[in-house]
Amino acid sequence: MLSRRSLLQRSSLGLGSLALSGLLGDDGLLASENPLAARGSHFPGKAKRVVHFFLNGGPSHIDTFDPKPALLKHDGKPLANTLTTERKTGAAFASPFQFQRYGESGIEVSELFAKTARHIDDIAVIRSMQAQVPNHEPSLMLMNCGDSVQARPSFGAWTLYGLGTENENLPGFIAMCPGGMPIKDHENWQSAFLPGAYQGTYIDSKHEALGKLIENIDHPHIAATDQRRQLDLLARWNARHRESRLDERLDARIHSYELAFRMQAEASDAFDLSKEPAAIRELYGDTVHGRQTLIARRLLERGVRYVQLWHGAGQPWDNHNDIEKNHRQLAGEIDGPIAALLTDLKQRGLFEDTLVLWGGEFGRTPTVELSGAGKPQMGRDHNHYGFSVWLAGGGVRGGTVHGSTDEFGFKAEKDPVSVHDLHATMLHLLGLDHERLTYRYAGRDFRLTDVHGDVIREILA
Repeated sequence: MLSRRSLLQRSSLGLGSLALSGLLGDDGLLASENPLAARGSHFPGKAKRVVHFFLNGGPSHIDTFDPKPALLKHDGKPLANTLTTERKTGAAFASPFQFQRYGESGIEVSELFAKTARHIDDIAVIRSMQAQVPNHEPSLMLMNCGDSVQARPSFGAWTLYGLGTENENLPGFIAMCPGGMPIKDHENWQSAFLPGAYQGTYIDSKHEALGKLIENIDHPHIAATDQRRQLDLLARWNARHRESRLDERLDARIHSYELAFRMQAEASDAFDLSKEPAAIRELYGDTVHGRQTLIARRLLERGVRYVQLWHGAGQPWDNHNDIEKNHRQLAGEIDGPIAALLTDLKQRGLFEDTLVLWGGEFGRTPTVELSGAGKPQMGRDHNHYGFSVWLAGGGVRGGTVHGSTDEFGFKAEKDPVSVHDLHATMLHLLGLDHERLTYRYAGRDFRLTDVHGDVIREILA
């Protein structure tokens, strides 16, 4: 049978085939091209790579980076509030944590992140973030994929689509989450309608042994030379099969075989922490999150474009009760590794072109959550009306605070920032115009920020 592609190749000296190849190449759909090959940005960007600390469950902004002295004054007293919350809350609940000014900027940070706070002059804190709903799943998708309703490509996938990767022997987008997420985990690092090559590669970082960190890293039966021969044969069969069809899923599968083969050598080196000096391993700490963060640095310096570090999968930051104990424990697990990464990036000359993002899917209420019997549980309910995230490195103007919530921390009051604004700003720092970074699907040009988003120029260096 004569396929359409064969017909174009044989008719009129093959000019139709040349035209088709040109059109597909312009759209990045030419199957023979590596979808992860590095590409130029829309304009010179300050950041080349991203590391995202995602605090699953919603850390409390008023207990971390948004101090509220008024809560201490009104502690235990009713507050006038017309905003609805998911669960019933009661009186004002002052933060049980002490805040202190750090650095030349004098920005106040909670004792929970005292080590991270030593870098506050390199950090831009956004205290006026807003999400859309007070529910975890849609807010997780919004923060990671730009849409709270439908499955969309994640920020990491859009970044890969726009820039490609600097190391084709490693995945360009890696998500590390110890133990995995209990619900809909893949949606937060998915590629959705983008080609499958841009999807995040999940690593269960609770493991230390390389063979468990990366499954099937070594072939149990045959040598690398025989594997290469097998892949070459498979590639020829796939190319023949592909002649009569254009299927991005097939192209992604073919690419994954090649990437998996190349990773056998490269990943073994990248994930081997024994090659790090003892002082560096001690700086990060011999814990799950210390090792995970050190691996992230090794990946970033090897050209991986986007690394996402999840925290709070097993025990989330969703502290509806006993927030003092739970937040203290959770912060204690990552404060040191975060500070270590910032220090390490600086001493290696990587900080200036690495964009660091810290935050969760929303914040928490300044009022105490009540049990079904109406008793205070000494925790806080979800709050999407106002919360905090921070950015550092990669073109960010450090030592700054953007926006604010009201005196109690209920709602963003000054310079509210949407998730679309945050994403537009991050893409801008990477040299990508969020309005021009589009992908045509189902008859429409989609983008990460949908039809919204403004760059937050006040936090740009």
